[in-house]
Amino acid sequence: MWLMAAVGSALFAGVTSILAKLGIRKTDSDVATAIRTIVVLAFSWLMALVTGQVGAIGTLTAKAWAFLALSGVATGASWICYFKALSMGDVNKVVPIDKTSSVLTILLAIVLFGEVNNLAVKLLGSVAILAGTLLMVQRTGEKSADASAAGHPHNAYLAYAVASAVFAALTSILAKVGIEGVPSNLATAVRTCFVLAMAWIVVGMRGKLPQARLDALNAREFAFICLSGIATGASWLCYYFAIQNGPVSVVVPVDKLSILVSMAFAAVVFHERYTARSLTGLALIAAATVAMAVWA
Repeated sequence: MWLMAAVGSALFAGVTSILAKLGIRKTDSDVATAIRTIVVLAFSWLMALVTGQVGAIGTLTAKAWAFLALSGVATGASWICYFKALSMGDVNKVVPIDKTSSVLTILLAIVLFGEVNNLAVKLLGSVAILAGTLLMVQRTGEKSADASAAGHPHNAYLAYAVASAVFAALTSILAKVGIEGVPSNLATAVRTCFVLAMAWIVVGMRGKLPQARLDALNAREFAFICLSGIATGASWLCYYFAIQNGPVSVVVPVDKLSILVSMAFAAVVFHERYTARSLTGLALIAAATVAMAVWA
């Protein structure tokens, strides 16, 4: 059951990237992140209510609150960096870097949670994911379409994409501790409160609140932002059920197969082109992920 939930998480996460990209063509990425978090919050609390898990909120320990809060803050930081990177670079460049968070998560899970079953497969798989990512990241002389159009340096997205991966890895580890003994839907709803707070604090500190008014938003992009929030909520519900019931070092790589969905849609929707080099890298990442899901 947890494996199917991980696959569902990957599918919804892949769709999220495309919908979010469509929502930040003109809309500021920080504003888009804050708005979509409202949708995720509403969706997650609705699911917690429907599944009857809201009543368990009184049983949460101080430890659970602390780690869910830290996980939420890490998620907020990851989102802010991720959508900034998406606004500056092509999907097929940003997503692979973000997905390297699985490597850091696997290593942390091995060290912190003792998930050493089939250790060789996990370590070799991690190396293959990193190698595949290096193949997919554009060379120094290449320039993404979005960077060219916006006047950004060709590698301006890189620092944000790397930061997104680091914070995403911390999110998974902190959440694994925080949801111990907590219903997964309720845990998702609680941590989203902290994501929302952080997202809007960033918008306020950067003086972007006027851009978040409904009359200041592009209606079409606003719709895509909301749809991406629903997809994110669905992905999270699947993901946190999976990591609560399965090993983090296996669930996370499966979830990162969302890269296949994202890149397929990027080719169709944004007409992003793939070289033989980038497709080889994608194949490495996919093969390593499947190997870890099957044998690790």
